[in-house]
Amino acid sequence: MTGTRKSRSFLLSAALTRAGFAFLRTGLPGRAARWERKNYAGRTVDLYAGPASALGTAVAAARVHPGAGLAVLAAGVCGAYDDVAGDHRRGFRAHLKALRDGEVTSGAVKLFGISAAGLVAGALLKERPLDKVLAGIVIAGTAHFVNLVDVRPGRALGAVLALGAPGLLREGPGGELAAVAMGGAAAVLPDDLGERAMIGDTGAHALGAALGAAVVAGNRRAGLLAHAVAVVAAAVHGDRVSAWARAL
Repeated sequence: MTGTRKSRSFLLSAALTRAGFAFLRTGLPGRAARWERKNYAGRTVDLYAGPASALGTAVAAARVHPGAGLAVLAAGVCGAYDDVAGDHRRGFRAHLKALRDGEVTSGAVKLFGISAAGLVAGALLKERPLDKVLAGIVIAGTAHFVNLVDVRPGRALGAVLALGAPGLLREGPGGELAAVAMGGAAAVLPDDLGERAMIGDTGAHALGAALGAAVVAGNRRAGLLAHAVAVVAAAVHGDRVSAWARAL
């Protein structure tokens, strides 16, 4: 029965994401240029995969646990704001420095918004105070990590699929949420690899939050602590993580 639930979660997330992607490509009003970007190689790609994966994954995650759905949706919204209004400064230090100088950057909005959403989701997913805090760190930190490795086609989505796969071995909500994250990633992977679309900050943060929620749901305190240390270390060494992802 649990395996069936995981399969349904994967298929639901993938189907909703794919349907949203198709709708946005054909039915979204506005100038096409608004939904286009240049990728690392200078090719023009569309951004529809980001909101499609964020919304599809959020709905599928909410079916497993409302707190997980909230985290995914909030991370996607914050990522979307950065996609639209971002100034392309990278790294927490740059955004915090700007904040000290009185400038509220899109990265700062994203940092505090996703962190707050992670803490709220952690409070809903866990019972003990320390576990709630660790859960918030894991969700927000995993969202940030997936965005960090989104430097080439397939990098972020591949990371979600690879890191989510062990979660499928878990029973209960942890396994189901891992399936949700993987379903959303798999749905847009062909277009991302084919350089027809990119997930942007919207999709990277949303899928990362789904993956983080899976980790939280499937681990107790020791596992939460280990994952929290890992994502904080990745955030501190963000430039190195991005360089590593480019080299793959």
